[in-house]
Amino acid sequence: MATQGSKKQIVILGAGISGHTAARYLLRGRKKTKTPYEVVVVSPNALWNWIPSNIWVGVGQMTKDQVTFDLNELYRRIGVPFHQAKALSVHPEGDADDAAPYVLVEYTSAEKAGQTAKVPYDYLINATGPKLNFGATEGLGPDHGHTVSVCTADHALEANHKLQETIAGLRRGETKTIVIGTGHGTCTCQGAAFEYIYNVDHVLRDAGVRDKARIVWISNEYELGDFGMGGVHIERGGYVTNGKVFAESLMVEREIEWITRAAVNKVEAGKIHYELLDGSKSELDFDFAMLIPPFSGVGVKAFDKAGEDITPKIFAPSGFMKVDADYTARPYAEWSAKDWPSTYQNPTYANLFAIGIAFAPPHLISKPMTSANGTPINPAPPRTGMPSAAMAIAVARSICDMLDGAAKPTHTASMAKMGAACVASTGRSFFSGSAATMTVFPVVPDYEKYPEYGRDLSLTFGEIGLAGHWMKSLLHYTFIYQAKMKFGWELLPD
Repeated sequence: MATQGSKKQIVILGAGISGHTAARYLLRGRKKTKTPYEVVVVSPNALWNWIPSNIWVGVGQMTKDQVTFDLNELYRRIGVPFHQAKALSVHPEGDADDAAPYVLVEYTSAEKAGQTAKVPYDYLINATGPKLNFGATEGLGPDHGHTVSVCTADHALEANHKLQETIAGLRRGETKTIVIGTGHGTCTCQGAAFEYIYNVDHVLRDAGVRDKARIVWISNEYELGDFGMGGVHIERGGYVTNGKVFAESLMVEREIEWITRAAVNKVEAGKIHYELLDGSKSELDFDFAMLIPPFSGVGVKAFDKAGEDITPKIFAPSGFMKVDADYTARPYAEWSAKDWPSTYQNPTYANLFAIGIAFAPPHLISKPMTSANGTPINPAPPRTGMPSAAMAIAVARSICDMLDGAAKPTHTASMAKMGAACVASTGRSFFSGSAATMTVFPVVPDYEKYPEYGRDLSLTFGEIGLAGHWMKSLLHYTFIYQAKMKFGWELLPD
């Protein structure tokens, strides 16, 4: 183990929703755990970001300061060592000079930029989240491409800047085409783009220029409302309908066009090139485009004590960390809810865990599809928001018990046994705006337990209205307060 003194050391890579939640619950655990330990957080980012509210930054209805706060300041206040650095490699057996496991990190702060250091650990939680892989599609992204993003607060600021330029053109009487959706055939996080398109529609209506704009949704989903969850059936008004009808009705009401089963393969200035599942290829002209990128692992390597590269042993080809999932390659018809992890413990090293987007899923949730040309066109599994927090809490509690002698993880949080809620809200006014609220249970369908639809319809439903809009606003302020660990934060639900 890493520490030879009285305290063990738990290192968390990443300070997003999953990493910061793990840190909070590990701090709570110190009150009950007999074994003393220290929590250490490593993140390349100086700011914590409540990502769900970036969509409001992206339409000018929130500022960056309203969705972020300084991590170093918070962790200093609560006594948690914080390294503003990115993880380069994991050394679970130490090396020839150090017997203790450690993470090699490179600092990203202005004072130490480029310097490296070894951060020893007794337990390591990988909560790095994803690499925003804009490079997977030529011309995609705000840095070296022709599209904007709402994946970070800074991206959202730029998105709003360009959106306001578009609105100014509409006010001058110009006509514009606005395209929102996914920028690759294997993207996840359709929900963020889905919510953003309705907010854009809302601000255009408020500006009185909606009639001048053509809004188009483009997505790798097989049908609208798939969201990477294999589609969903919902109970609404006493009737069972599917997510496709629910999502299509929202778009028809707002005169939004849609293109599904699409893989964007190139973006030029003002022009999107895409391929459909039937193999046909088309182009779509645009004036403003917000396309979500595909995700991959952040590129952390792994080495054994002799310095041999064991990255393929610890990480999947995607770069995400292997956990207690069943990664056996099998046909889609043989996939099961039981394939999904529950403890998020690495099968090779018992003191390694991965949570949130950082863990490698065993397979897609939606049925895998390829175009007639062999191009994969299928959504990747969503692993953000509520599921990320649930994983973090389970892993934090398991580590506390393992420190006190438990032989294996004691808490579980399988996505095949947990639900999730999505509130897609438009507008921030207390009296105007609306929200589409959807809940699913479980996230990964279980056709053995729920043979008809794979989910419990008493807990899977969708509604539209102002109440959901209020809920989204309430959640924003609740989670920001909780994340800042202000007085009474432990009493608030995650």
